[in-house]
Order: sequence, then structure tokens, then C-alpha cells
Amino acid sequence: MPFESYKNSRILVTGGAGFIGSHLCERLLDTGAEVVSVDNYFTGSRRNISHLIANPLFEAVRHDVTFPLYIEVDAIFNLACPASPIHYQRDPVQTTKTSVHGAINMLGLAKRLKARIFQASTSEVYGDPLIHPQTENYWGNVNPIGIRSCYDEGKRCAETLFFDYWRQHGLPIKVARIFNTYGPRMQPNDGRVVSSFIVQALKGEPITVFGDGGQTRSFCYVDDLVEAIMRLMATGENITGPINIGNNSEFTIRELAEKVIKLTGSRSQLIFQPLPQDDPRQRQPDLTKAKAALDWEPKMALEDGLKETIAYFKHSLEIA
Repeated sequence: MPFESYKNSRILVTGGAGFIGSHLCERLLDTGAEVVSVDNYFTGSRRNISHLIANPLFEAVRHDVTFPLYIEVDAIFNLACPASPIHYQRDPVQTTKTSVHGAINMLGLAKRLKARIFQASTSEVYGDPLIHPQTENYWGNVNPIGIRSCYDEGKRCAETLFFDYWRQHGLPIKVARIFNTYGPRMQPNDGRVVSSFIVQALKGEPITVFGDGGQTRSFCYVDDLVEAIMRLMATGENITGPINIGNNSEFTIRELAEKVIKLTGSRSQLIFQPLPQDDPRQRQPDLTKAKAALDWEPKMALEDGLKETIAYFKHSLEIA
């Protein structure tokens, strides 16, 4: 499906009212596609898509992907799943169901429609990695019975299902492993490090750093991520993934906190708490495949992306 064929096509986005999903819906509408957003609003928000409701090419459907969906579409982007530790640990059984039953239902729909389907997988499939940076052929170091397992293992199982449908039924699949992503429309209480630091800094509260702050992450701005997703979905059927998508500029958590304090002009101080169970010590994507297959690399520098995200939170929290 080349880019131009999105025009006049009907595209399903599960998790369409979520942080990343809402940006993807926007981008698809810009191409002239008709977009159906499916979301149960467990972590998604109608505010994220309220500006799209008046668009005659956009439709919002309240539905839980753990139940079958009967709809006619030309392509499917499966993004439905709580993605932050606070949210996916709130109801871990439902998180696993969303990843696994949701994947089964969307793959079944794609099979019936003979439609191309994209799976939003995650860098969490690598667990607490023993190699650095992480390449797609690394099988990971995941605790199967820990408090993060509902998400980590659910996403790993979803990848298994996608590749079995590809092998068994010849289904055209695209699988991306998404690394830390940030930007406008993140939820202020999602527990992600970028949103937490910004909200605490804007409110003048102490900034909570887990561990000694020496653990690393690589932060990708949401517009860069959506561009990569669009490019992956438009590749030929010989490219299935999994492909890492993220930013390979690596920062310590402490460096991120200091950048946020500087950019917000906050007087917040750092406080340190014990590291949560199974929290990865380092996370950085190897982007070799993404560059070769998608002719893509992230463009937004962390400082510039943080400025955009801080401006969004200032407005949404009504902080002058």
C-alpha cells in the first residue's frame, strides 16, 4: 500500500484516542484517508480526538478489542494496549488480554478482509537487555512472572501471533518495536518519565528519580515515530519487521530531569526513590534496519521536543 493509496481508503486505528494513536489518526486524515478510531477509553481520551470529530472522514467507535469487531476496512493499525507501567499494572490480566485477545481479534479481522495489518510492539520485548544497543535479532531478557510481565509477555505473544498468521495464512503484516516516545497528548498521570518530570517541574514539586538516575533511555518525538509507522506500513510485502523505531540518542534519567528543570525554569529539586522491580537499566535502539528499510531516522532533538511537550502541558494544566 503506497502512501497515495491511503486517499479514499478506510483505515482502522485501534487505540485511536491514545497518545500515539490520535497523532496517527491525524496524519492519516491528512493523506485523505477515511479513519475509524476504535478505543475503550481505558487510557485513551476523547480530548485527544475532539478536534477530529467534526471531520466527515473521521469516525470514533467505543469498543474493547478483546471482543470481536465486525467492520469493513482496507488496512488496520493495532495500537490498542495500556503502555505505561502505572496503567498496565492497574489491571494486569486485562492488559494481557488486550495484547493477546486483541491481536487474535484484529488478525482474524485482517484475515477475513485480506487487509494489511500493523502491530505496535514495544522495546519492552527486550526486557532488561544484556546487549546494547538492542538489535531486532536479540531475544531479550524478560522476567515472565514479574509485575511488568503482563505487558512484556503480552506484547511478545502478540508478535508470535502476527508471525504465525503471516506464515500460516500469508497475511501481510508489519511489526514495529516502539521505544520511549514523548510529545503532546501524553497523560499527566501516566507515570512515564517525561510527563512525570514535566508535570512535577511545572507544579514546582520535587522531581522523583528512581534509582540513582544513571539508567538510560532514548526518547523519540511522536511526530518522528508516526512518520516511521507510516513508512513501514507503505513498504512492500517482503518487509514484515520487527523493526525498531525510536531515537538512538541516549540520555541518563538524571540528564533528562536536569533538562526539564532548565527548560521549565523550575526550582524543583531531585529526590531519589528505589528502582522499581525489573526496571531496565539501559534502553537504546539499533536503527540500522529502520534506516535501510524505511529511509528514516528521527529528526527532532530532545531539547526541541521537550519545549513542544512543556508548552502542551502548560496549556493543559492551565499553568501560566
